[in-house]
Amino acid sequence: MNEISPEKIQKYYHELLTEAEKAGYHLNPDLELTLELVKSLLTNEERYGYQSCPCRWASGLKEEDLDIICPCDYRDQDLAEYGRCYCALYVSANATKENLSQPIPERRPSKEERKKKVEKEISHSSSLSLPVWRCQVCGYLCARQEPPEACPICKATRDRFERFY
Repeated sequence: MNEISPEKIQKYYHELLTEAEKAGYHLNPDLELTLELVKSLLTNEERYGYQSCPCRWASGLKEEDLDIICPCDYRDQDLAEYGRCYCALYVSANATKENLSQPIPERRPSKEERKKKVEKEISHSSSLSLPVWRCQVCGYLCARQEPPEACPICKATRDRFERFY
């Protein structure tokens, strides 16, 4: 695996910062930590082909790890409850040094629980004429045959949509 250049890390950091601010999110003000997390995201992208959360074990199978591709499905709940996401890349506007340094519990269900959820969703039938798709990153809903290529709100890719109804 190639070493990721400081220039690439800085460039991606600024892209993330711009995207986060546009969407009303904040990156961790601890620049040293944040740059390490950015480097880890880029490393995981090189390693797996997607940017899995740097603080969680990725399986290497994108389909199994969709919930932990940054920004992960658990970010908003963690921000609301703890003032930061699991890896602390994203922080709330009123985050303090104290809550940024405290560990937070893992919210991700076990592999078995995730599998059961998918099976339940597949077996769920609906009387709607079109399926409803939900963006797992921002919650955007749309009714159409297939999910969009990218979420019009947060730009998450098609594979981050789940069938809602």
